[in-house]
Amino acid sequence: MKKVTNRRSSLKRIGLGVAAFFGAGTVSVLAKEKKAVKEVVGDVVNDQDVPLFSGSVRHGNTLYVAGKGAHFDGDIKAHTDHVLKEVEKELVKNGTSMDKVLKVNVYLADLADYHKMNEVYRGRFGKNPPVRTTVATYGGVPGNSLVEIDCIAALD
Repeated sequence: MKKVTNRRSSLKRIGLGVAAFFGAGTVSVLAKEKKAVKEVVGDVVNDQDVPLFSGSVRHGNTLYVAGKGAHFDGDIKAHTDHVLKEVEKELVKNGTSMDKVLKVNVYLADLADYHKMNEVYRGRFGKNPPVRTTVATYGGVPGNSLVEIDCIAALD
């Protein structure tokens, strides 16, 4: 264990030496470049000025879209239609589309709504639909939505 500790200490000293040689500004620029790999591109939901989650995040050529729900009175078909339109808006806003979605997760408040949800869902992602996981949630979907959908899409 001592060899590992000594090696880590040596690496830290080398890193500090490099930082001193090039100046702290170079290190901070490198740190900023590393952070740029993950870019929050959607709205952030705040709870007392503390970010709770991102609406969407770009990473490389991929867009991750947070779950969208329907928070109004209506049946599963109305909720599914609304949620899919919200997902599509987020995709278009970020330069991609429904036919470039790679993965979808569907969360149902009640598994009995599965077939009716599919009636609205079918065909919305083009001729080659993405892979999908559908589950019924224990205790319902947050915000009393009957369905929540998130996805991962390719970017050009």
